[in-house]
Amino acid sequence: MALDPQLLEILACPEDKGPLLYFADESSLINPRLSRRYTVREDIPIMLVEESETISDSELARLLAKAESEGISPTFGA
Repeated sequence: MALDPQLLEILACPEDKGPLLYFADESSLINPRLSRRYTVREDIPIMLVEESETISDSELARLLAKAESEGISPTFGA
């Protein structure tokens, strides 16, 4: 099950308050500005900075390419 579209419209990074990219098939939300990944567990986004992970430049590049090819839009502001 994917996250509720209404929830996605308001989800923001708790660190910089900016939009995120949601990858349902990878159960994660990505902040491309900070190279940070937030996990989604059992359809609940874990939006705690201390529980997030920093992703490598190569992983960020892969995810940005995937977002572009699959038409994944930011959670808001797009």
